[in-house]
Amino acid sequence: MADGDEDMPRDAKIVKTLLKSMGVDDYEPQVVHQFLELWYRYVVDVLTDAQVYSEHAGKAAIDCDDVKLAIQSKVNFSFSQPPPREVLLELARNRNKIPLPRSIAGSGIPLPPEQDTLISPNYQLAIPRKRPSQPVEETEEDEESVDPNSNPPQEQKIELPQDAPQRVSFPLGAKRPRQSSQ
Repeated sequence: MADGDEDMPRDAKIVKTLLKSMGVDDYEPQVVHQFLELWYRYVVDVLTDAQVYSEHAGKAAIDCDDVKLAIQSKVNFSFSQPPPREVLLELARNRNKIPLPRSIAGSGIPLPPEQDTLISPNYQLAIPRKRPSQPVEETEEDEESVDPNSNPPQEQKIELPQDAPQRVSFPLGAKRPRQSSQ
């Protein structure tokens, strides 16, 4: 045993021996304490269950059968067995029937679709378009003189969309172009 092992409790020495037998030579000293806590908790749980089984059977003390039953109960409810090989093969066959989506071959690392990434545009700015330098003013006389059934001049149709704000999207992390100071 290593230095200081003489002062160690017997259970801690057993844990160190188990770790060494499994090929674990380098570990933190706290690992031994964690295994001891797990070990004690498991034993207390099994013995508590064995006591419940013994009381249910009307026995005065816990016997070996109660402890075996408690251990089997822990194993059945704590650990699950993997499914049989045939079931796994059938699941794999069914899954592999569905072809993978075609990848878009490009240079570099293939990336997921843009809507699934964090680098896609995630906000929009509404920038009002510049208005004409000479605003057109309408008077009440102009409004009355216009026939409501006639089509408006072509220039007025063009000016309406210019008043609508322009939407611009920016991806996150994109570098802004530097503006030269004049």
